[in-house]
This record gives sequence, structure tokens and C-alpha cells, in this order.
Amino acid sequence: MFRKEAKILNSFGIHARPAGMIASVASTFESDIKLIKDRMEVNAKSIMGILSLAAGKGTRIIIEARGKDEKEAVSAIAEIFEKKFDLE
Repeated sequence: MFRKEAKILNSFGIHARPAGMIASVASTFESDIKLIKDRMEVNAKSIMGILSLAAGKGTRIIIEARGKDEKEAVSAIAEIFEKKFDLE
């Protein structure tokens, strides 16, 4: 298992476009990937799951992956957060 904390930096938080970006990148990896907010865990390959987090600006999310490409998966998703989902 590999995990990393990410902070939502863009003004509008995770809405449909960022959720789609996360799910799209997550789906390229073999590992099981979760996003965790407080005590809620969702599959990072599911747009609806990601949207259900209702994560706004400033929210801290744990990105967790298990599998043979877990480090690469977590790094790729963390990079999306760091780039503010290419929105700003």
C-alpha cells in the first residue's frame, strides 16, 4: 500500500471535470486506488464516487493505492491535484 495526502487548491473544488480527470488517470493503472476524505472512501476510478466526496477548496484528500503500480498511480493522481486540475 502507498498513500499520499493532497489538498484541493482550485477555487471550485472537485466537480464533474476534475472528477473525470481523476477517474480517467486512475483507470490507466492496474492498482486499486481510493480517495479518502474524513472517513469516506471511494474508488478513484468512479466519477460518481469521486463526486460523492463533495470536496471543496482546501479539503485534504488521502490518495491510497494497492497493487504493482501503486506508487506511480498515487504520484500521477497527486500531480493532478497539484496542477489545480488544469483549471487555474
